[in-house]
Amino acid sequence: MINKTIFQGFLILVVFFGLWFGLSKIDFVGFFQIQKHSTSAENKIGDLIWDQIQDTEDVITKDSLVNTLDSLIMSICKANNIERDSLKIHIIKKDEVNAFALPNNHLVVYTGLLVDCKKQEAVQGVLGHEIAHIENNHVMKKLSKEVGLSVLIAAASGGKGGEILQQIFNTLSSTAYDRTLEKEADMESVKYLLKANINPEPMADFMYELAQKEEMPDGLSWISTHPESEERAKYILDYLKGKKHQKKQTLTEQNWKAFQNQIKKLE
Repeated sequence: MINKTIFQGFLILVVFFGLWFGLSKIDFVGFFQIQKHSTSAENKIGDLIWDQIQDTEDVITKDSLVNTLDSLIMSICKANNIERDSLKIHIIKKDEVNAFALPNNHLVVYTGLLVDCKKQEAVQGVLGHEIAHIENNHVMKKLSKEVGLSVLIAAASGGKGGEILQQIFNTLSSTAYDRTLEKEADMESVKYLLKANINPEPMADFMYELAQKEEMPDGLSWISTHPESEERAKYILDYLKGKKHQKKQTLTEQNWKAFQNQIKKLE
């Protein structure tokens, strides 16, 4: 019995000193400095890219249009406890069917997407998808993998800034996330919509319709940078089977059509 107790005491000491030695080798200061630099770089890069966009693109600031899009987003945010003020939503006058997230919670929506979607729920599905990329930190995961953290920090600090920022912008606006992150964003968007009592089926329909076009025009950027769209539409619809959900619309059909007509007049 005494030998057993001595052995147990010895084992506890070995484990304790083993943990102490292991933890002493971890550079906590360095780790948190990297995290700090990463967050700082993200914020700076997002704002720098947005500054470039403002200088080169036609940003829509008309209150009636901005407020209408905001109402579509607010429905999602309220139901899912997402802080609306943390998102920086921008409308750009451009024919491309596209929307994408930038670092520091910038979310860019092209007018081409707003015109091409037949239903407001499809727009909300796309917005939910991009919000999911932001909420799950997919933007920086993608950039860290494809561009590299050291390059991002250099871009934020001004080293070859313009050239690298253009590369980052092209990466986010015209190339896909990996399939795992895309599926995660799809399913998060579906769950966002369900919690908001919004029907996610039009989101799947939108993907399917664009995927069925025989030739992919340059203007269909959102779908061309999200491959396997038909497959994605299928797993969304499969997920919804047997799930009861309301089909509440944020805007009246009349207001939705009026919004689209206002957007079309900008063309």
